[in-house]
Amino acid sequence: MTDSYIVGIDGGTESARAAVFSTDGRMVASHAVQYPLRHPHPGWAEQRPDEWWQAITGAIRTAVEKSGVAKDSIIGLCGDFTSCTVVLLDEQFQPVRPAIIWMDVRASEQARRIAASGFHALKYNGFGNVSAEWMPCKALWVKENEPEHWAKAKYVGEYNDWFVQKLTGEWVGSILTVSVRWYYDRDEGGFPRDFYEGIGLGDAVDKFPQRILNLGDVVGPLRADIAAELGLPAGIPVAQGGTDAMIAQLGLDVLAPGKVAFILGSSHLVLGQSAIKFHGRGVFGTYTDALIPGVHLVEGGQISTGSVVRWFRDNFASEYKRRAEEKGTDAYTLLTEDAMKLKPGSDGLIVLDFWQGNRTPYVDPEARGMMWGFTLAHTAAHVYRALIEGIAYGTENIFRSFRQQGYAVQEVVASGGPTKSAFWMQIHADVSNVPITLTEAGDSAALLGCAALACVGAGVYPDPQAATSVMVRKTRTIEPNLERHQQYQFFVDQYVATYPQMADLMHSMTRHVAAGRS
Repeated sequence: MTDSYIVGIDGGTESARAAVFSTDGRMVASHAVQYPLRHPHPGWAEQRPDEWWQAITGAIRTAVEKSGVAKDSIIGLCGDFTSCTVVLLDEQFQPVRPAIIWMDVRASEQARRIAASGFHALKYNGFGNVSAEWMPCKALWVKENEPEHWAKAKYVGEYNDWFVQKLTGEWVGSILTVSVRWYYDRDEGGFPRDFYEGIGLGDAVDKFPQRILNLGDVVGPLRADIAAELGLPAGIPVAQGGTDAMIAQLGLDVLAPGKVAFILGSSHLVLGQSAIKFHGRGVFGTYTDALIPGVHLVEGGQISTGSVVRWFRDNFASEYKRRAEEKGTDAYTLLTEDAMKLKPGSDGLIVLDFWQGNRTPYVDPEARGMMWGFTLAHTAAHVYRALIEGIAYGTENIFRSFRQQGYAVQEVVASGGPTKSAFWMQIHADVSNVPITLTEAGDSAALLGCAALACVGAGVYPDPQAATSVMVRKTRTIEPNLERHQQYQFFVDQYVATYPQMADLMHSMTRHVAAGRS
């Protein structure tokens, strides 16, 4: 164990979690504090920065106390946060309205108009549909629907930008967040002013941070008054962080081309690094310098994955839940035992995992989930297995879109709750015929990525690559089964063929239901 420690902060959708790490990547202690998530209208999702701060303060103070390390042995800190979570601040850096968090899709109409604008900046969306989650869509919604708030906002940024300003007094941006959600391209001059002016947001660029830092760069020293609130030494370096899932990519040491970070939870995120730039339909990116200078980040994702499996357990597996209570186990264990007895393909049952739309490759917020192929022979275990297989087919569809752009996935490194299920991970490996590696970080990869960047900011390591090579430790690798892979290909093809057949009906139904709520 080293004599110096760093603090990582993960500002998630439901809570702030802080952890104390040694400089060799060992977590000493952690603590999480929840904060509210509000849905004022269907499709909206908001949070209050003052409630973030209460949670962050409590999480850090408690984590340090639980660690037992001396306060003066803490030499740096860094944070990762949800994105794109838009914060509007006045001249005194006080919020002018609640933050519009990443899952908010109120700006779908703005997204459609932006997608139709045809600007070169839309390369990051593969010149296809634009996600309503991204910065320009949300900012334009505020400008058009809340002009008083837009006029009062001198600064527009993200959760991460608010956080580092709070700690240091510096208004700066992260190369990660501005590249992956704001259309910033360092190789082409930064923010594309023609794009922002053309969509009616020319004044937004001046509200954005003008100084953009690489990951691990020192934003500034920790202010004395804030240090007192957090229970940390004043003056320690605050390192630049950014988007949570991409920081988790660092925490998995996925920095070489050909490797992919697989961030699993309520949703799936697929992140890789490429030595060359490419842009194409079905792929987000590539983003210049987003993680490492000189390398380009490629992104894909599924909105509803673990959340769909949980939905099935909570609503349709009551008998399994009852039996699990009797046996002192959980419903997932019993469902898995039965699902493992079934053949690949769940006897012809196909699931599209679009419960909350499709992120990639279709970028379709109006797509919806479906199951087909039912017979009277199908059981709850069939549905459970088909849900997991459908999620794996969705991941393979993303990998196919990567391959179409010349990016070959050779190895997957996974983190998150679903990695605890060997059954689930084996299905992913078999469907895509790629090995899946797990690490000691488990579901703490984002915090470990923060720790690595904090070490860079504190001068312990010269760059993120050097930090992660020491701090990230692999545990095991799940190898694919070639026979099962070959059996799955027919079902993957059926999954892929279903969306274009059903897309128009999905859109019609989604719009009809939405109109009925208004």
